[in-house]
Amino acid sequence: MPVATSRVLTIVSNYGVEQDELVVPVGRLRDAGATVTVAAVKDEPVRTLVGDKDPGDVVTPDATLGDVDAADFDLLVIPGGTLNADQLRLDDDALALVDAFATAGKPVAAICHGPWLLATADKVRERSMTSYASLQTDLRNAGATWSDEPVVVDEGAFTLITSRDPDDLDDFVGAITTTLG
Repeated sequence: MPVATSRVLTIVSNYGVEQDELVVPVGRLRDAGATVTVAAVKDEPVRTLVGDKDPGDVVTPDATLGDVDAADFDLLVIPGGTLNADQLRLDDDALALVDAFATAGKPVAAICHGPWLLATADKVRERSMTSYASLQTDLRNAGATWSDEPVVVDEGAFTLITSRDPDDLDDFVGAITTTLG
């Protein structure tokens, strides 16, 4: 499926998502013609952060997590940010979306702290992946094989794309684009 006809879902909390890990993939995929929906926990503006501490851009979500259906999308993107990831992994709708994408065999892409949600959803067992360095023990304890690389693509029951941090966004978005075709 070409990127230009792809439907991508990006899920976030309303506070604490790492700015560039949200706006860069969304912007590049939209520029390539993909339809990208940003779904947040609440129907309120999303306050991004830069480096987990400095205020970043405010993004208006297109929907809430409870209003979207994985069946309507081709790929799931989970940006990082410590606060964002920690909130998402406690959100039942976020967990249900991850499960629905994985069960349907649809690709999931997570960067930085985003893989925390995947570990909580029990979707990293026997998978090769990367993340922000501080998550490596959590991911290994959840059954993943962790490596320190800009991007890791694991072609298991569903394609899993992971990256470490904003410095890896070119590789991350490139892997998403390749996966979408």
